[in-house]
Amino acid sequence: MAVTQRGCVVVGYLLILLLVGCRARIHKLTLRNETRVSVDLNNFGFYANGTLDVNLVSLRLPNEQQNSSAHPVGFSLSRSRVNGVLAYPTEETDTCPLTPTEVTGNEEEPVIFFIIDTIGRSVTVKATGNQDNLLTAKPKADESKGQRKTRAADDAKPEDGDQKPDDDKKDSTVVEKKEDDTVPKAPVEATKMEENQFNLGTTKQLTIALDKVDGAYNFSFHMQVGSQAQGLYSLKFHYCQNRVAGRRLPYSFTVEVTEKNPGGYLSAAEIPLSRLYICMAGIFFTAALVWVYTLMKHRYSVFKIHWLMAALAFTKSISLVFHSINFYFINTEGHPIEGWAVMYYITHLLKGALLFITLALIGTGWAFVKYILSDKEKKIFMIVIPLQVLANVAYIIIESTEEGSSEYYLWKEILFLVDLICCGAILFPVVWSIRHLQEASSTDGKAAMNLEKLKLFRHYYVMIVCYIYFTRIIAILLKVTMPFQWQWCYEFLVEVSTLVFFVMTGYKFRPASNNPYLQLPQDEEDVEMDEVVTESGVLEGISKVKKTSNGRERQKESAL
Repeated sequence: MAVTQRGCVVVGYLLILLLVGCRARIHKLTLRNETRVSVDLNNFGFYANGTLDVNLVSLRLPNEQQNSSAHPVGFSLSRSRVNGVLAYPTEETDTCPLTPTEVTGNEEEPVIFFIIDTIGRSVTVKATGNQDNLLTAKPKADESKGQRKTRAADDAKPEDGDQKPDDDKKDSTVVEKKEDDTVPKAPVEATKMEENQFNLGTTKQLTIALDKVDGAYNFSFHMQVGSQAQGLYSLKFHYCQNRVAGRRLPYSFTVEVTEKNPGGYLSAAEIPLSRLYICMAGIFFTAALVWVYTLMKHRYSVFKIHWLMAALAFTKSISLVFHSINFYFINTEGHPIEGWAVMYYITHLLKGALLFITLALIGTGWAFVKYILSDKEKKIFMIVIPLQVLANVAYIIIESTEEGSSEYYLWKEILFLVDLICCGAILFPVVWSIRHLQEASSTDGKAAMNLEKLKLFRHYYVMIVCYIYFTRIIAILLKVTMPFQWQWCYEFLVEVSTLVFFVMTGYKFRPASNNPYLQLPQDEEDVEMDEVVTESGVLEGISKVKKTSNGRERQKESAL
């Protein structure tokens, strides 16, 4: 008991620690010693007048490549009509999307490139495709002769920070004195660089300012999505041909990304989810109440597993309520409230564990066929339950990790693999029960009852297979083919299929007196067997007699 309580406390602390760094739709990603050629920062569905704010806080490049134009570095913002189909290839190939020969884009789909020039201290913005997006950024100023000399001196300084801050102040003071001798001193407000707005539909190329502070480059921009260019956008960071002498050189950067639609911080495909989850929670709660009413009405034929099924339905309903609340706060605040998020993750973990435990118990025929689990079946539980805990931990880490981090893709692959293993593992008990009933139908003298239960478990096996295939494969394929604003239908299909699966399972295994699977006659003489008796010389002249309860002969059929 103490071990269980300690485990719950550890899981609770883990959830809280994971949520501390979770910023949801207000992202802040820091990568250190990164070597990937392309980093997928985020995917977001924008409606018209949606806004994207990107602030590259700091970018530190390797000393061997920071002044080389042979290794382009920058960002790309591309639109895709459906999830997973981008406007240009994203694989790590020899070609670089940022090079002038490759920055062609699709004639229809809008693509925006931000190519960083560390030598010229500028960012070249190139827009392709049909779009009416508005870009707001600080343009690059025309440099005076004194400013160019000062910047050249800064570039010649080592990046290790060997120069003292006092020397930097001294150099800047000298430049200011030279400028003061020739140019009258202007007010601070007049000399401050203002941000300008550019229509990327007409301005296909422009140059914005790139600043350098303590050896780190930084710039920012704000984009408003136009009515013609709304869609699902993918923001990526590229460091092309990051290879010297056969090895990739590490780089580091910190970027802040804020995405927002007119209605809130949720992506276009996620806006209806809060209402969807709360409605489905009400439906699951109603179904759970109907199930409890059925159990109370037929209490004399109720097994313990029936109450476990009721607990699963209630847990599913509560999990959907917390999921809806979590999405509501993400939409309004831009990030989840830690308390509500922790409650959702806890109920999500319990729901996943209860689901696979219930399915495995039903599949083994526990309480319906037998009351004792074999060693083989116990091993299934010893495998499935820890895997389900791992799958839910992976899900929590994915939800709490920025998409651009390398751990995100690792845990996403772990979640997919573990989920498939669990789905395959729960099919084994059903197959074992079918085999057990097939053997028992010809040996224990109760063939009719066993054949009916065999039919039941075959139906149940088909139901599980259909549920797994639909929620794991077919629904995902539908999501990929749907337009960006309708991709919430994937979640709708998953929840509806789960509800149908729960209802059909409950109906098949309901504790009703008229359930042909659970209330079968125990006396073989009272059952009419649908068997064909072959005629032979030995059986010739034998009659089949059906008796009533008082033993009198009621019917006699000649077998001649």
